[in-house]
Formats: sequence, structure tokens, C-alpha cells
Amino acid sequence: MRVLLADDEHLIRGALAALLALEDDLAVVTEAASGPEALAMARAHEPDVAVLDLQMPGADGVAVATALRGELPGCAVMIVTGHGRPGHLKRALEAGVRGFVPKTASAQRLAEIIRTVHAGGRHIDPELAADAISSGDSPLTAREAELLELAADGAPVAEIAERASLAPGTVRNYLSSAAAKLNAENRHAAVRLARERGWL
Repeated sequence: MRVLLADDEHLIRGALAALLALEDDLAVVTEAASGPEALAMARAHEPDVAVLDLQMPGADGVAVATALRGELPGCAVMIVTGHGRPGHLKRALEAGVRGFVPKTASAQRLAEIIRTVHAGGRHIDPELAADAISSGDSPLTAREAELLELAADGAPVAEIAERASLAPGTVRNYLSSAAAKLNAENRHAAVRLARERGWL
């Protein structure tokens, strides 16, 4: 099985690649440190399985998974994350992701899950799945959730607009819409409420 590993943390990615290389039936054929690089490497190497970090520069793992589903439908995608919120899991499943795994999983367990998704199966961390079910459906669109996530660290609208490749006015409209849906007085309160409810 040919595997693409994408994680912006070099130490984690390198350690994971070394551990997966010990498996007889797995070969890490390419690595990436960002969303755009992961897409470029996937196009160049056509891996059987893409193992993506959820949060990467340029495009998150869900955005990469969405692009891969259209361009390389034969590539099974799984997400490994240290920030598994119910909202992330729901977005990942909508994008066709077949595995959603916390970074606390062992390399041996990860190898087993890679085999499962390659064979057409699914693996969703049970704790994350239970949280997602109990959180209820989010009223936010995928774009509103994405922009609230970008606003979470207090970034100004201009910076959010640049990172999302949108006009500042468009970003303001999305953030206002998200705040209104959550009955929040501003985008910072909207982020807090959405996180408490597991929608980000």
C-alpha cells in the first residue's frame, strides 16, 4: 500500500514515517507539510491512502480530502488529529474521509486503520463519534464554520479574508450570519458558543 503522510510538524511526520516503514505491506511514498503540498504530492504520486493532519497551513485536512475525492477517487483518506471536535468529524465525513483518528493512537494501530480504510472500511474514533452524535446538528454552513475557526485566535477580518481567499466584506457577512444564527453578540462569542456545542 502506497501512503501519503501530511503533517506540518516535521518531528511527528518523520517519526510516523519511520514507524510505518517497519510494516511489510506499507510504503510511505511521499510526505507533505501543508495542504497545498499534500494535494500536489497526491497528484504526483497517486497514493492508495492519504493520512492527513487536520490542521495544516494553506488548507486543512478536510479541504484536501474534498479535493482528493474529486481528483483521485481511488485514494482513501484518513485524518489524524490532536484537536478532534464533533464539528471537525462531521465535516470530514461529509468530505468522504474514511478514517478519523486521534494522534494518541499508536503507530501499530494507525497501520491497522490504514489497512482498514484501504480495504474500503471505515474507522471513526468511538469517543469522537459519541461526542458528535450528542452535539446535535450545527446551524452553521461549512464556510461559516471555517471562518469562525479562522477567527478563533482573534485575527482581524483582513487577515481572515487573506487566509480564506475572500474579500473582507464577504468575511464580515459570513461572520455576522454565524453570530446571528448562534444568538451571539460578536464573532468571538460565536466562536466560544460553537466550540461549547461541538460545532467547531
